[in-house]
Amino acid sequence: MFYLIGIGLDEKDLSLRALKILMNVDTIYAEFYTSPFSGKIENIERLLKREVILLNREDIEENFENILINSDKKDVALLVPGDPMVATTHSSLVMEARKLGIRTRIIHSSSIYSAIAETGLQVYKFGRTTSLPFPRRNYFPTSPYDVIKENTERGLHTLILLDIDMLINNAIDILLRIEKRRLEGIFNEDRMCVGVARLGSEDSIIKYGRAESIREYDFGKPPHSLVVPGELHFMEEEYLKFFRI
Repeated sequence: MFYLIGIGLDEKDLSLRALKILMNVDTIYAEFYTSPFSGKIENIERLLKREVILLNREDIEENFENILINSDKKDVALLVPGDPMVATTHSSLVMEARKLGIRTRIIHSSSIYSAIAETGLQVYKFGRTTSLPFPRRNYFPTSPYDVIKENTERGLHTLILLDIDMLINNAIDILLRIEKRRLEGIFNEDRMCVGVARLGSEDSIIKYGRAESIREYDFGKPPHSLVVPGELHFMEEEYLKFFRI
């Protein structure tokens, strides 16, 4: 059996169902490249009193079939941050396992997609989510700007998932640079934003304000995410006042 288990936003989010499974499987793997994780794998090992084998990107994308084959005769678990079915990579793993005739079971957990409602923004009013990577030489993607534009035109909020090591001020700098190129008035220093850091953990931070003010705020260590609100319901406006800077 191959178990795909969501850790959640913090290792304390592991469910009783997940813990029971992890106590009895033959091997436990974990990967943290598809999504940032604010917890510590050592805490999970101490809790389970078992070793957790950390996989890298190559292990997941190129060599994971070897691990799946072992799942045919043994019980193998893969721990992933957040909810396991948010990343398309994990959907591919489940499909590959089923093609090999390996039984699978998915254990869900909390994720940024549900926790973002802690900002007071209503989940059903979010449009398409976008990811913002660091620009590199000869690579400066502007698709996040297009997603913000599309959602704004529809009055919807935009959740921007940042690169694993990216900070909110980095993200705002990048979006402002895109605005200087595009000059469409979609994202400027006066655009209202919500910055969130380590959402779901005990030291989480939520702040709401102008992009310039959010950029200057120290949110601490990652993971960080950024929200560009669309049209606000009066209840959303009232709730956001708690986080205004």
